[in-house]
Amino acid sequence: MAYLKSLKTAVATAAACCFALGAQAAEFRLGLLTPPPHIWTKAAEAFADELNKASDGAHSVQVFPARQLGNEAQMLQQLQTGALDMAFLTVAEVSNRVPDLGAFYAPYLAADIDHAGRILRSDIARQMLEPLPAKAGVVGLGLGMAGLRQIVSREEVNSAEDLSGLKLRITPFAPIFDFYEGLNAAPTPMPLPSVYDALANGQVDAIDMDAELIWVLKYHEHAKTIVQSDHMMFPVVGLVSARVWKDLDEEDRELIAELMAKHLDSTIDTYAAKEPEWLDNLKALDLTMTKVGPEFFAGVIAEWDKKWAAEAPSLPAIRAAAEATR
Repeated sequence: MAYLKSLKTAVATAAACCFALGAQAAEFRLGLLTPPPHIWTKAAEAFADELNKASDGAHSVQVFPARQLGNEAQMLQQLQTGALDMAFLTVAEVSNRVPDLGAFYAPYLAADIDHAGRILRSDIARQMLEPLPAKAGVVGLGLGMAGLRQIVSREEVNSAEDLSGLKLRITPFAPIFDFYEGLNAAPTPMPLPSVYDALANGQVDAIDMDAELIWVLKYHEHAKTIVQSDHMMFPVVGLVSARVWKDLDEEDRELIAELMAKHLDSTIDTYAAKEPEWLDNLKALDLTMTKVGPEFFAGVIAEWDKKWAAEAPSLPAIRAAAEATR
């Protein structure tokens, strides 16, 4: 009997050890486009660290920054097939598959960086992620952001008419394409790693970018004008493959959802604190920096809203949430 008892104990212990080893070896892969120093990448790494600690090593996350797993379209496709577990992607890329998310890019939806944070923390913003499993094969667990969008030009820009005909680098998604096409510019999709050289050698005349990257990646070195327009916010969304999500138990889902949302949300506070500093740095440079508002873009905003009211059913609701949180 003692032998049988010892044998049962040994088997149970071995099984527990095997389970523990298997759990420790299990590893999620998380991809994103931003370089290692970027705020989004740091948030992803903080999420990975806390998930590992909170799960006592049962879950780990290997973060792949700087497009190591492909561009955003490729990473979204990998999420849909289950080849990639998680990603922090621009809402812009997801809006290419789910146009309703284009409502986040309504021109002058946010009055300033703090207001952008309040919009992204609103109930309607979270509700807009709910259709993602059915429409895109991914589960949206939280929202964060980068800074508001500015315009950097190799030449002087004193009015919206000065943008007409300019070859202007954009992130490749329809809402921003329509905005600049309405200004008679030539919106030119281009991946982030190509932007500095393209601006330097005149391959593009201007770029649409946030203050962080204008300053940190030194795009200002090849500019005569920065138009501080703050014309769009630029959210990031945390995603898990729906194929991966369905195999997680409820406890794991709750833990992953809580921690991913927490660290994405932290980017909102970081940008709210840092953006004024980056803008002040840019104002101190020897170039023209002009602050403009919605009136600078004349009728383009109304035309954008008219078109996107049909593409993005949530546009009236997110506009209403924006007004309620001013």
